[in-house]
Amino acid sequence: MINAIVFDVDDTIYDQQQPFRNAVHRIIPLVEDDDMYDLYIRFRFHSDETFCKVTNGEWTLTYMRNYRIMESLKDLDYPQITEDTALEFQKIYEEELDNIVMHATVLETLNFLKSQDIPISIITNGPTDHQYKKVVQLNLNNWVKDNNVIISQATGFEKPDRRIFQLAEKEFNLTAEKTLYVGDSFENDVIGSKSAGWKSLWFNHRNRKIPKGKQAIHDIELTSFDQLAPTIKAIFAK
Repeated sequence: MINAIVFDVDDTIYDQQQPFRNAVHRIIPLVEDDDMYDLYIRFRFHSDETFCKVTNGEWTLTYMRNYRIMESLKDLDYPQITEDTALEFQKIYEEELDNIVMHATVLETLNFLKSQDIPISIITNGPTDHQYKKVVQLNLNNWVKDNNVIISQATGFEKPDRRIFQLAEKEFNLTAEKTLYVGDSFENDVIGSKSAGWKSLWFNHRNRKIPKGKQAIHDIELTSFDQLAPTIKAIFAK
């Protein structure tokens, strides 16, 4: 029986594509609307693939952030931008992140979990200050038990490394087989949580394919925000 739940943040608690889209429109207006989704997916891919280089000291955070937008544009055959433009994009992207709001269905879900006294925690990859700023902007401390938030940079581990999930077990007093992890990334969230023996809900509202060579190991898959609250209520209803 599942008795605790842990959430990812980016593109799970809020729609990460909106601030990205706004920043692209403002700084790189040549990107066509029809390409925005594909550009966002490549941006997420390069973010996930390269943040480990920041964690291990191989790259600076600024270099990684420049690289991810420059490479994403290159992947879609757009003209290369300068590093100054990449820096300006990151600046505007961060400004747009100051305006993020929790998706209404996520709010309903968190309110239900709180009403049922279900422990809620967070594990998110990324720079400590940057991610904690999102936690504050989204007012997650209203629902997250005892400020139970783990941010990868502060730990030295990052999803999908099972050690970050095992750290959460220790810090938040979780039992692996009784804990459900909810996240949008198959590679980071599904593979990571399952490797630690957790239950996994793949919040696949972007309708991504399972990566080539990987197995469908998740316990639940949802393909829209509208499915989240009913599914969580069915799992945790007393």
